[in-house]
Amino acid sequence: MNFLKKLIGTNDVFFDLLEEGAEEAKVSVDLFEKFLHQIAEGKQPAGLDDFVQARRKEKRIRHLMTEALTKTFVTPLDREDIEALSVALYRIPKQVEKIVERLAIYPGRVPHEMFSRQAELMGQAAGALVFMVKQLRKGSTLASIREANDRLQYAEGEADKVMLEQLRGLYKGPCDAKEFVILQKLFEMVEQAVDRCRNAGNIVVQVSLKHS
Repeated sequence: MNFLKKLIGTNDVFFDLLEEGAEEAKVSVDLFEKFLHQIAEGKQPAGLDDFVQARRKEKRIRHLMTEALTKTFVTPLDREDIEALSVALYRIPKQVEKIVERLAIYPGRVPHEMFSRQAELMGQAAGALVFMVKQLRKGSTLASIREANDRLQYAEGEADKVMLEQLRGLYKGPCDAKEFVILQKLFEMVEQAVDRCRNAGNIVVQVSLKHS
């Protein structure tokens, strides 16, 4: 009987880990918004420890997922989909940590106002992603997932527009060559973080299509 349980496993463990991974991705995004707010208020932002911990927690979730997949014969979703979504979720806090690392060594005053809108859109995308992942356990209709995905896609599209607008300002602005290169890379990194949310959301939609 114990052997049979091990083979079949429980649906809950996979949904638990996926939801935990999505929540942890959202935590890292919230920390980024808080980081920018602290700078805007003239406060010394917290160090990288919180971002490192968020990424480590996500990595631990990935390891637990791999272990569960290895030990379980029957899974509630296709194995490749579970693995793909787990990896996609891990990439979000990893990307956010990279952004904050760069901002932490930014020479001079951090231009927080240049990133505030993108951070807001990143938060919207991460929030929609958490909702979408939680629908997988509920077996919700594809319509509800698509509605949340529309919000996510909108946030990603707006983030693209914001990045282009910021780049246009750099092209026309008085900044020197070094500052231009640094800011351009930072804009791209922040936009890529929103892309990470979009990529994870696309996987959720694909999974929902398979099971609809």
